[in-house]
Amino acid sequence: MAIRPKLTLTVKLSGKGTSHSRCEIHSGDLTSVIDEPVARGGTGTGLSPTETAYAALIGCVNVISNKCAQKLGVDIGHLSFEMEVDFDRRGVLLIEEVEVPFKAVRLDVAADGPATETELALVAAETEKFCPISKLYRAAGTDLTISWHKA
Repeated sequence: MAIRPKLTLTVKLSGKGTSHSRCEIHSGDLTSVIDEPVARGGTGTGLSPTETAYAALIGCVNVISNKCAQKLGVDIGHLSFEMEVDFDRRGVLLIEEVEVPFKAVRLDVAADGPATETELALVAAETEKFCPISKLYRAAGTDLTISWHKA
């Protein structure tokens, strides 16, 4: 009899603000630091909150695309990423509320494996269906463009 995985989880994290800009986030046995750069009054010991959101997209595309590639039998090798974000800072500067602060995200994904461009396109399409962080950006109204190519 196969064990059926839970389809819905409740994930618990905790956090502690150690200053006006630095926060330690705990998840299980792991601790992550979110901070502001020194230029904005932080200690520069972690990614900023917005950089953390961008990094989550890169991490999620990496994980989900590798799962999709394995399921499809495609060898994508290792991936490298370049990202540009058009960020409307009026909200974080307390100038005015902004409905879609991340106006556009352009993510370039380069695969160094033997997969063909056609196979990469298939992996990209499957990844788009299943990556929860990219779905989060799209649902928020961000113009998200993810481009795939061989390294």
